[in-house]
Amino acid sequence: MDKQTLKKLAEQTTQPAAHSRHEFEDYRDTWRIFRVMAELVEGYNFLSTLKREVTIFGSARFPEEHEYYQTARALGGLLGQDGFAVITGGGPGIMEAANRGAFEVKGESIGLNIQLPFEQRINPYVKKSTAFYYFFTRKVMLTSPANAFAFFPGGFGTLDEFFEVTDLMELHMLAKAPIVMVGRKFWQPMIDFLSQQGERIGSVELKQIDTWRLVDTAAEAYEIIKNVKDETQICDLSPNNFHCEGNIDWKIFRVMAELVEGFEFVTGLTDAVTVLGTRSIPASSPYYQAAYALGQALAQKKFSVVTGGQLGVAEAVNKGAFEHGGASVGIGMRGGARAQVNQYLNRSILFHFPFTRKLIITTPTKAFVCFPGGLGTLHQLFEVLTLIQTKKMPPVPVILYNRDFWQPLHDFIRATMAHEVKTISTEDDGLYQIVDNVAGIMKVIGENHKHS
Repeated sequence: MDKQTLKKLAEQTTQPAAHSRHEFEDYRDTWRIFRVMAELVEGYNFLSTLKREVTIFGSARFPEEHEYYQTARALGGLLGQDGFAVITGGGPGIMEAANRGAFEVKGESIGLNIQLPFEQRINPYVKKSTAFYYFFTRKVMLTSPANAFAFFPGGFGTLDEFFEVTDLMELHMLAKAPIVMVGRKFWQPMIDFLSQQGERIGSVELKQIDTWRLVDTAAEAYEIIKNVKDETQICDLSPNNFHCEGNIDWKIFRVMAELVEGFEFVTGLTDAVTVLGTRSIPASSPYYQAAYALGQALAQKKFSVVTGGQLGVAEAVNKGAFEHGGASVGIGMRGGARAQVNQYLNRSILFHFPFTRKLIITTPTKAFVCFPGGLGTLHQLFEVLTLIQTKKMPPVPVILYNRDFWQPLHDFIRATMAHEVKTISTEDDGLYQIVDNVAGIMKVIGENHKHS
């Protein structure tokens, strides 16, 4: 099936409602699946001619006079002048600044925009652009081709993108590339949280954090990026490596098959609660015991429990549900550590591509519970918050378990993001709640949900 055929099929798809339960309304809607495939094919064809790509992320809210805007503009200019293709989300703020810098030196200025229920214009400094309806297809495009990443201060969306990139690199599903974090004052509290809390539960490796480069100026960022080689990609089975020479049709059909299988798998799965958290904790951990108790409580209230199907928190909550007659479901990954599934599952499915798995694990959910975790947990947390914030998904309970673990992150969101740099609104920290016991989790879920 070629690009033109997929595009024709996708054009017959009706626009999903802005306030649907998820980016997908009907899991078995063939036209929506064709639309996803068309976005992937068009996206990869659009990016296939680019060389020496650097993707720049950051808030859409910074005005022209802001120091971060000016730094991003300067970095875009340095990269564009040196022959790099500057890729952004194509919107205002940091994205506009980086595109503007590249544009002003006649460099490659690329925008990958997202269609939102509220207007997001493509900025005037983009030379080449394409737009996506689905967040997950756009994020695949923003991350797949890059030879380096620069993260400026941003909101939930920037943190989602940051944790997706770092998580995929940690899992060897994305090639190692320089990660430059611009703005020490903004990023240091986040690094402190990851270092201290992640080390405490073994969910984040300090040696990976040490590879990230924290800078304040465009010149510093450019010095790190300037010698990056534009490696020739080889078409292999790497889930995120579509940016390569040769025919990608077989991979497109494999993605389609995973989507079809995934939507079939979750069709009929009702009253589901998705539980996220580290795989690093032993059975003796208080977190493991609390997750087990949550699985038991959910089973007794007739909720289905959905996890990544792995060890640690996932095993504990699956075990609690399984041993008390509940529906215990695992939606996991093939390959590497994520292929390890626990023995307390009634049903399970494994995916090759991380982006299809993420879509499926969030689709049937009526609530999200995040136990302490690492890069993967944080990635999924901020992806859900971004979808809710941008009205790609209606509000559902997002519950963080254990204030002792999550409070430093909450302080960063409230003090730095909402009040200092204003990359989110002051009410956005109300999109999640922090609780300290299983009874509190069940109370929040019960207040927000009636059984189907």
